Amino acid sequence: MSRTITVHHVKAALGGARRLGIDTVSLLNSALIPPPVLADEGARVTPEQFTRLIKELRRATGDEFLGLGRSPSRPGTFAMMCYACAGCRDLGTAMERGIRFYGLFPGGPDLALEHRPGEVVFTVRSDLRDIPESRFLAESLMVVWHRLAGWLIGRRIALRWAEFAHPAPPYAREYDLLFGCPVRFGAPRTRAGFDPCWLGAPVVQDEASLEALLRHAPAGLLSRREYGTTVAEQVRHSLARAMREGRTVRLPEVAQTAARLAVSPATLRRRLKDEGTSYRKLKDQVRREAAVRSLAEGREPIAELAARLGFSEDTAFHRAFRRWTGTTPGAYRLLERRGRPGQQS
Repeated sequence: MSRTITVHHVKAALGGARRLGIDTVSLLNSALIPPPVLADEGARVTPEQFTRLIKELRRATGDEFLGLGRSPSRPGTFAMMCYACAGCRDLGTAMERGIRFYGLFPGGPDLALEHRPGEVVFTVRSDLRDIPESRFLAESLMVVWHRLAGWLIGRRIALRWAEFAHPAPPYAREYDLLFGCPVRFGAPRTRAGFDPCWLGAPVVQDEASLEALLRHAPAGLLSRREYGTTVAEQVRHSLARAMREGRTVRLPEVAQTAARLAVSPATLRRRLKDEGTSYRKLKDQVRREAAVRSLAEGREPIAELAARLGFSEDTAFHRAFRRWTGTTPGAYRLLERRGRPGQQS
């Protein structure tokens, strides 16, 4: 089960198109995102919807940076950079090659890999603060490089910290899900630190696997958090699998999941706490993702959805959904239906 994406990211991604005078309503409709959803601060979209939107934006702007940078990045640039990196022996060589690659293009992102005692820092040195719409570009560069690096070595790379040159956005709490580390805003540079041991990890991908990645990139990298398994991800996968299999109405309790992961409940709770989350938060996230996806698809009756998610009564589900999104399940579904192309309110 993939994470849903806050509507704030959708609005941020549209910033360049708006600046260029492109009709954003048609782009949203093409991505099957109801335009009225943008007015709902608590709304979320599926990864598939967001991926379609990024593809539509790239097509409409003719720019892999979606019209958000000082200079456009021609279609195909990212793919060629990936091909250059995939042939490297280790991650450090791949990252240095990718940085040099983008340095060949005037107006391209100014990236750097700084080696410090006991730490490596990946930095976006381009100062984009004078272009308000470019905040999303700076975030996206950091997300894509982090996830591409993890994909190249087939491991999740744990970041120690991340900081951004822009002020905290309305969706600042989403950064915990994006990066899984302490985040600071209003810093001199946009950058992130990680253990230097990762630079020696061998690149395990080849051109065949790269072609599969590129069919959905870089949009797919933006909507997918990581390649690998933190304890939180193991718990989420376990909970999502239990929901899909439908053996029980209620999701498993912490003791059941701990047994499946071959640890004690106390150890599982401690490890989740170390990763900045809890079992209850993860259960809420899994149920929220399932609820948003079902309501967006529009086929399952709300009462059946509430029962499938383990709520003893409809009112409990309504309270939880309002806590998650700020609106009711019925209002959310109605908003989705009204915004669909060809649907009339």
